[in-house]
Amino acid sequence: MFRFTELAFVVASWSLAAAHTVIVYPGWRGNNIHTNGTVSDSDPSIKPGSLGINYENGTYGFPYGMQWMYPCGGMPTSQNRTKWPLKGGAISIQPGWFPGHSLALFYINMGYGNEPLNYSHAMLPMFQITGPSNQQYNGTFCLPQVPLPANYTPKVGDNATIQVIETAQHGAALYNCADITFAEPEDVPEVNETNCFNSTQEGENIGFQLVYTTTSSPAQRAVQVNAFVSVALPLMLATASWVTWF
Repeated sequence: MFRFTELAFVVASWSLAAAHTVIVYPGWRGNNIHTNGTVSDSDPSIKPGSLGINYENGTYGFPYGMQWMYPCGGMPTSQNRTKWPLKGGAISIQPGWFPGHSLALFYINMGYGNEPLNYSHAMLPMFQITGPSNQQYNGTFCLPQVPLPANYTPKVGDNATIQVIETAQHGAALYNCADITFAEPEDVPEVNETNCFNSTQEGENIGFQLVYTTTSSPAQRAVQVNAFVSVALPLMLATASWVTWF
């Protein structure tokens, strides 16, 4: 068990130095960094629209290894889903495996069902990270308790997909997904210092910024998020301590 007092980040291995964004936890759909290939648009195992659309030399296909492909970086649904708590849980991300990520915006969304096509259900408002360098850097930030989207109450055994979008300062949008199955908290493998802990090495710190707008007249909100987030996110991004395990 753990309690949360800040976003955490962890030093990761440097084996994918030429990569982009990696979801550390829950397990992502797969390595779409170095893997390439295409599948037929008539493959019955691929749900139309679930991989994105691309044309290569005039040929319609689904590319793998392209993190800029909506909705999940060109990767099909995982065969091995991660059990995730019914009321939300941890998400851990490595953001800086490619130059240009000293500033980046993050969006964390959810799609419902086995192979969702709709990822418009926001789990958190957009937030910004500030990395230690505009070159590649190692390190991971961890959100130990990300809530579910507003007005969504899953049952044990329901499937869903968590979508993580990183938009780097040079304009690239990078997509990755983690397929989950909801379970009772006691049935979820423990999240601890092996996949979500605070490691602050000098020169590798990751900062966080709130992103907001102001208006001169009232405007209706475009996206509804869990009411818990309006209080939790500023605390998550601004608190000056760390994850405490006990």
